[in-house]
Amino acid sequence: MNIKKPLLISVALSLSLLSTHSSAFSFSDAPKYPLPANQAVPTLAPMLKTVLPSVVNISIQGSVAVPQSRGNPFSRRQAPSQRQTQGIGSGVIVDAKKGYIMTNNHVIAHADTIFVTLHNQQKLKATLIGTDEETDIAILQVKANDLVGIPLGDSDALEVGDFAVAIGNPFGLSHTVTSGMISALGRSNLGIEGYENFIQTDASINPGNSGGALIDLRGRLIGINSAILAPSGGNVGIGFSIPINMAKNIMDQLLEHGEIKRGLLGVQIQDLDTDLAEAMGLKGQRGALVARVSSNSAAEEAGIKAGDVIIAVNNKKITGANSLRTNIGLKRVGEKISINLLRDQQEKTVTAQIGGSTIEKSSRASTEMPLLKGAVLKQLSPKQPYQGISKGLLIIEVQANSPADRVGLMTGDIILAVNQREVSSINDLNKAVSRTRNRLLIRLQRGQQFLYLVIK
Repeated sequence: MNIKKPLLISVALSLSLLSTHSSAFSFSDAPKYPLPANQAVPTLAPMLKTVLPSVVNISIQGSVAVPQSRGNPFSRRQAPSQRQTQGIGSGVIVDAKKGYIMTNNHVIAHADTIFVTLHNQQKLKATLIGTDEETDIAILQVKANDLVGIPLGDSDALEVGDFAVAIGNPFGLSHTVTSGMISALGRSNLGIEGYENFIQTDASINPGNSGGALIDLRGRLIGINSAILAPSGGNVGIGFSIPINMAKNIMDQLLEHGEIKRGLLGVQIQDLDTDLAEAMGLKGQRGALVARVSSNSAAEEAGIKAGDVIIAVNNKKITGANSLRTNIGLKRVGEKISINLLRDQQEKTVTAQIGGSTIEKSSRASTEMPLLKGAVLKQLSPKQPYQGISKGLLIIEVQANSPADRVGLMTGDIILAVNQREVSSINDLNKAVSRTRNRLLIRLQRGQQFLYLVIK
């Protein structure tokens, strides 16, 4: 399966007129059955006139680190080279008063500078407010008068067969409109994002459409166009959009917290496949089978047990493990939810209060040190070692195009010492950094290699 995020392209389009023999066409004959002047003709034009100004073109300029030598693990660390990148995509104005624009994370992932071009061709520099790689949503902000926002629809109310319209900037062609219908809902297990609940549509989506609008016939935003199934590299009528309810949830958290605080239920789950369902006397049933319940978790407090099959959350059907993971992951910590489950072939309803990860809270942190910003660190210990190492700070994530990424730090690096002081906790790191904030001498382990790195 070849699934592409239709962005970051460099395309030159050339159009040529094909000469045809004039006798092949005749335009002189009038239509035999002309429509009466007063008869209405179906058209989306009036609706589109109000919606098009809310869809914008996004262009980025950025850079990515490029290894100088594959054979020498030290070359990139000492003098990483930078490759300049450019890209185009789309965005949607969702709050005209505050200038908030919704787009895809992969549109702006490597951006140093982000520009937004409005429907009236006004070009503005945008500020990145927040981004979530797991759902591929990013929020930008611009300052301008007379912005036009788009009303939000309800993606939970969509049905297969509803008509849909996609608007974006494919191949750099601004404000292109295509139409189709909702082909499927709740598409997951595609391997595109960490949390998937896609709307599938046959409205044509092409490179450059990423971050653009999927709307209903009333001009309401129902999805953010994100990816296409492209076995031949072009559109084949299978596009995927992030439901607006899901995107709005992410936007609200980014605006409120600056990050996403994902909820946890505290269960290990698997799909209820045909064999399992038949063995459990639940033939034809779908859901998420609970294999284990973590102690002191939200699930344990709610009375959920191993062997239960979760079939709905807040009356929304759960079709499998990924469906439950996405549903819970988008809930807020502390939120109360109603869970419908099957136990011994009997349906039961329980109430759970979504929890957070106590392990992640205690051992995972993003440093605010400017030179290391973008690196997510985990404290190692004898109880939680990494490759046999139980003392140091493991880099478990490096955000794309962050300061940490630009200096060449990588996921899997273990920081052993900073400014010639051993570090085994975030507190140790802060103390070591306080000695000099404009230059860091870091000793780290990468695989079986030990090296020093100067960051300034």
